[in-house]
Amino acid sequence: MKKIRFGLIGSGWRAEFYIRIAKALPQQFELTKVLIRDKEKGEQFKKLHGVEVVQTVEELEADQPDYVVLAIKRGIISGYLPKLFEKGIPVLCETPPGEDIEALNSVWKAYEKYQAKIQIAEQYFAQPLYAAWEKVIKEGKIGRVENINISALHGYHGASIIRRFLNAGFENVVIYGKRFWFDVTETYGRDGMIFDGEVFQCSRERLTLEFDNGTVAYFDFSDPAQYHSFIRTRQLTVQGVRGEIDDMTIRYLTEENIPVTQELNRIDLGVYGNQEWAHYGIMLGEEFLYKNPFKNARFNDDEIAVATCMLKMGEYVKTGQEFYSLREALQDMYISLKMDEALANPNKEIRTETQIWAK
Repeated sequence: MKKIRFGLIGSGWRAEFYIRIAKALPQQFELTKVLIRDKEKGEQFKKLHGVEVVQTVEELEADQPDYVVLAIKRGIISGYLPKLFEKGIPVLCETPPGEDIEALNSVWKAYEKYQAKIQIAEQYFAQPLYAAWEKVIKEGKIGRVENINISALHGYHGASIIRRFLNAGFENVVIYGKRFWFDVTETYGRDGMIFDGEVFQCSRERLTLEFDNGTVAYFDFSDPAQYHSFIRTRQLTVQGVRGEIDDMTIRYLTEENIPVTQELNRIDLGVYGNQEWAHYGIMLGEEFLYKNPFKNARFNDDEIAVATCMLKMGEYVKTGQEFYSLREALQDMYISLKMDEALANPNKEIRTETQIWAK
């Protein structure tokens, strides 16, 4: 298989994912250069990560990468994209592609003007557990899905999984709810476990989303504790006509209407004496719902998902097969903005309207 060559714009926490993945899978990915406009910052980044750093898009483009990953601060992504579109550079863009409705519309107009090649690195659908859950839905095990309760992801990430699992497409939606505040003890951060017992106030966002196709989502997220906590965990329930996903438990009816209850079984190598260290897959009974496409790669779930986006981006550049289009990303961010509006207006019904990318 031909190696995927990509350039990178950005130097933050998320940009480092792409560097780690390229180093871990040199047979599949090659990082050409990293664009950092600040020369001094670029020199420090070069020494720290052992990568080639340039200061201009033209220098990045000179190596003719298959595509460029745009992983910069949220507020300036929408201003950067038209410049890449104009040059005809395929872009894998980190989320979100804009921070307000004006920016979203501007990006879409630039995309149409230049007939740009772009996909969005919204990775959660490609994480092992979410991919396994989606396989259960797509196989029809639980029948037609009618509602979802998700307490796992914030904003546009949550909107993405909600629309995907409900098959809501670009249906308009009524949103209402409220934000609450509760005390919680700190237990974990990006640098590891915390034992000082510090208590801080954490928001809890509770929203109901009623889509025009009759499906309903119950959104529940605690910010910032839920992503980094040992005492605030993830929960997901998806109910269909013939069964439900209840986090790690799957309940469904056979063709003879016999009720079956099974647990998802995660297979990780390198546990309890095994010599490897990698995620292998997720099973339901005798069936693999998900297999890690990167055999023996020492990745966490988010790195697996990002690497999957990188792989799918390479396929998109060659074949045009989309995996998370700009239209989808704009819709998810638009719904996220409307969710914020609903939280700012407690219990008031906020309705979306069909936007230019959804027509």
